[in-house]
Amino acid sequence: MKNISRKNWVLIWVLGMTGQICWNIENSWFNNFVYDKIAPEPAIVSWMVGVSAVVSTFCAFLVGTWGDRKGRRKPFICIGYIFWGLFTFLFGATEMIPKNPLFIAAAAVVLADAVMSFFGSVGNDGGFSPWTTDISNEKNRGKLGGALAVMPVFATIFGAVVSGILIEKLDFFAFFGLMGGIVAAVGVLSLFTLEDSPTLVPKQDEKGFWHQFLSVFHWKTVRKNQELFWVFIVMTVYFIGFNVYFPYITIYFVNYLGYDYGMTGIIQGTGLLAASVLTIPAAKLIDKGKMPTVILGALACNTAGLMLVSVSQMFPILLMGVFGAGIGYILVLQTLTAWMKNLYPQEQRGQFEGIKQIFFVCIPMIAGPAIATPVINRLGVEKEVNGVLGMVPAPSLFFISAVLTLFTLIPLLVAAKHSKRRNHVWNENC
Repeated sequence: MKNISRKNWVLIWVLGMTGQICWNIENSWFNNFVYDKIAPEPAIVSWMVGVSAVVSTFCAFLVGTWGDRKGRRKPFICIGYIFWGLFTFLFGATEMIPKNPLFIAAAAVVLADAVMSFFGSVGNDGGFSPWTTDISNEKNRGKLGGALAVMPVFATIFGAVVSGILIEKLDFFAFFGLMGGIVAAVGVLSLFTLEDSPTLVPKQDEKGFWHQFLSVFHWKTVRKNQELFWVFIVMTVYFIGFNVYFPYITIYFVNYLGYDYGMTGIIQGTGLLAASVLTIPAAKLIDKGKMPTVILGALACNTAGLMLVSVSQMFPILLMGVFGAGIGYILVLQTLTAWMKNLYPQEQRGQFEGIKQIFFVCIPMIAGPAIATPVINRLGVEKEVNGVLGMVPAPSLFFISAVLTLFTLIPLLVAAKHSKRRNHVWNENC
């Protein structure tokens, strides 16, 4: 397979960055929107994150299978991005719903977030992600993985700095409208510029769509792809710990530490931007098959960073903590992205992107906030947010997240053994 073309690299960055900015808005600012406009209630955030995770995971798997059968990704990318942008705009309208009873407003934001996530998953998870696998190969996936890993970082920096400034100037409703319009415009642009990989061919199961849809859950599929499923488990354990603190990090900085949105953005953005530099040397190690080594180093940095955030409120220490946690997040995501894409069966890439979402999104985004909610309610502090009393996260949330993340070492050891065995067999055959 040839190298990734210049035009495809441009599309990877435009579609990828737009998608990650929109996901960042959902994962961070939707939660702040709930605290500011609905109620400072962590359970609403937990439900919103969990329901959207289930919806987006099912959608990614459904669309991935559909794309495999049709041998097409483009229609899903274009349509998904257009409606993703539209429903991002409409989410902001939920602030107009009466807050008494609170249940009605809470149900409305959960539903609105789920619909937006559905179309986001159609375009990004079910369409864009397998498309990047289609146009790449084992020789350039370290570089591709690095690009895909730093995009959430740049999106987080944008979300923390630029989004904070825009929200302070425009408020949430106008901000969601502006960003939704940009996402929809990118979807329209892709109609005229994006092309499917010429190597992508339809994979039709003679027994029909639903047989093909469910075939990937067969135990034979798991046995045939043992290393891949252990990599999935590594991803699940790490991102459970990650989702204990990440949906609440901006809430912590603003409502517990007392920073404004601008300073919160500087702390998060500076630390993550510095951490993103390490994707370049990491890509070289990944392309040499040193994935377990990179993840091991990333976990050490991640744990140290979260511990620093949990023990100090001083600006330099917080910056160092975000830097350490950022290294862990970026390098783990970069490494796992390349590792998984190298192991996907060629004829089932779309389906396995859907399976990945179970381990990357569904389980962690349900389990992480479910763990965080009682931690915040029991170990957090009661504060008034826009005239309403509620519980906000305390430093203990980051300590617990650090401890949970260390359990990633267990499946990593097993995945590393499978990787070593596969590379040994490959070298013998060469």
